[in-house]
Amino acid sequence: MKFGTKAIHAGVEPDPTTGAIMTPIYQTSTYVQRSPGDHKGYEYSRTHNPTRTQLQNALAALENGKHALCFASGMAAIDAVIKLLAPGDEVISTNDLYGGSYRIFTKIFQNYGIKFHFTNMADLSKVEALVNENTKMIWVETPTNPLLNIIDIKGCAAIAKKHNLLLVADNTFATPYLQTPLDLGADIVMHSLTKYMGGHSDVVMGALIVQNDDLHERLAFIQNACGGTPGPQDCFLILRGLKTLHLRMERHCQNGRKIAEYLRSNPKVAKVYWPGFEDHNNHAVAKEQMNDFGGMISFVLEGDRVEDATRVLEKLKYFALAESLGGVESLCGHPATMTHASIPQEARIKAGLSDSLIRLSVGVEDAEDLIADLEQAIG
Repeated sequence: MKFGTKAIHAGVEPDPTTGAIMTPIYQTSTYVQRSPGDHKGYEYSRTHNPTRTQLQNALAALENGKHALCFASGMAAIDAVIKLLAPGDEVISTNDLYGGSYRIFTKIFQNYGIKFHFTNMADLSKVEALVNENTKMIWVETPTNPLLNIIDIKGCAAIAKKHNLLLVADNTFATPYLQTPLDLGADIVMHSLTKYMGGHSDVVMGALIVQNDDLHERLAFIQNACGGTPGPQDCFLILRGLKTLHLRMERHCQNGRKIAEYLRSNPKVAKVYWPGFEDHNNHAVAKEQMNDFGGMISFVLEGDRVEDATRVLEKLKYFALAESLGGVESLCGHPATMTHASIPQEARIKAGLSDSLIRLSVGVEDAEDLIADLEQAIG
């Protein structure tokens, strides 16, 4: 089954009661049992819900995995992954990552005795150099947020396998349309389904996808015990979004290329971050592990002044100034004060994230209109 067919059909079956082709919203908290313990596979909707089951089946199929688990947000999914660890365990993470991931690592789990090392994962020797007897996990985000750094998933998987570590890949920016980390050796794929997978800026949700049965059982226990599960209405919305994922991602990629090339040609733009450029760091890795280069772009204006970036962000019209990304509409943001405000300035600058960096989530509008919008804002 090719990806477009899979996005519409895989993992989803007509409703067994009515034959409804679209999965119904099972808006119920509990299920009647014939006798104590004798039920139809559903007891309580924190544990299982038929709408969520269909979504989890679809997500597993799209990521070429065996099991998927859905959570009330991407952060709830990350929370469940780190709860696999114990005090004294250590995690190696990329130093350019979503601010919420950095925050939960350093402000929550570090307080429980879990240690995090942040490094530039473009150089895998730096990753392996941090491995010690307490290391239990490698956390990869590729392309990274917001500098679009590319990390070699297969290379990280080799290190993880050599040292018996779990490899987790945040696949939010790429989606399974562009890359499938499980096929490259990752143990867990994490998604903020809020972004491209839902695609319409109308739902918040996260997911984990795995191959291993034991790992699935451990994560399912955490999902149920800690209770960070989504409601059926939200699951329905993500299911609906998945059916056009391939169409949307194709357009995001097409528009992303046009916008990136326009920005690079603009004399008032000093630097453009987009994995499709041949001189982008690790472009060769991106070309090998991804099917295209996505619709996320970051750039810095000449002079690298915050006030100039603010002026551009205020003048943009089709690019709405808002948190999040991956919707059909184009969005713009200022990571230093928005998505990455929880990362200390010193750490941001060290990772290459300047205070004047602008991040674009290129939507599926007509590219010519988006370029005109950037032209009038940049001036």
